[in-house]
Amino acid sequence: MKLISAIITVIIISAILENFLPWWIIAPVAFVVCYLFKLKWHIAFLAGFLGLFILWAGMAFLIDHANEHILSDRVSVLFFKSVKPFALVIMTGVIGGLVAGFSGMAGSLLAKK
Repeated sequence: MKLISAIITVIIISAILENFLPWWIIAPVAFVVCYLFKLKWHIAFLAGFLGLFILWAGMAFLIDHANEHILSDRVSVLFFKSVKPFALVIMTGVIGGLVAGFSGMAGSLLAKK
């Protein structure tokens, strides 16, 4: 239950703060949330990763769908040599998830000290 609460907290706080602050605010958010929830390190990584993966992949999908995949079609040809716009959405989520996951893990490990 703490995992789901931490994921939802990371999603909500990150979504609000990303509107006003730089993209890397996700790292301190995941750090503080996992520190306060006192999660085990592997659960903290999962909470940070899933929270930001859901947020960033969802936002990337909505933006991509709104502009009818125009930019993602062109960029996916550069990366993958074929048109795979959904792969860019997944890649966006993974990048954000890794940043928040490692930050959440660090917050959890600091809470144990």
